[in-house]
Amino acid sequence: MIEELAVVVKTENHQVWVESRQGGACAGCRQKASCSTSAIGSVVGKKAVAVDSRINLHVGDEVIVAIDEVWVLKASLLLYLLPLIAMFASAGMTNWLLPDASAGVELWTAGSALLGFLLSMRLINRLQRRFLSSHCSRPIVLKKL
Repeated sequence: MIEELAVVVKTENHQVWVESRQGGACAGCRQKASCSTSAIGSVVGKKAVAVDSRINLHVGDEVIVAIDEVWVLKASLLLYLLPLIAMFASAGMTNWLLPDASAGVELWTAGSALLGFLLSMRLINRLQRRFLSSHCSRPIVLKKL
């Protein structure tokens, strides 16, 4: 399980909204000025996340939130590998189907790679909605501090 210290910002039914309490590694890093991760983190800021909880919590409580690392690994593989596979497969099929002598083979190949990428992003979006709505991939509150 991947654990994170968080604070409760909102409660409703058996669900709480939490924000991360830790500043992360960027706060102490000397490369912060030239790092894209730090720049993105400063723009995005902290966001509240809905978490399931069977513990009676109130706003301001500090909790430890956890998610199974298997789901993080699966999501990473889906997000990084599926678009690459779709791009190469669609470009390869187009290159295989079109004769070499036809005009604009490279353009058709590049266009099909882009189409494969966009279709894979649409598929990832649908799969993400399905996984986020299921309770097996959601973070949970382990304990109140």
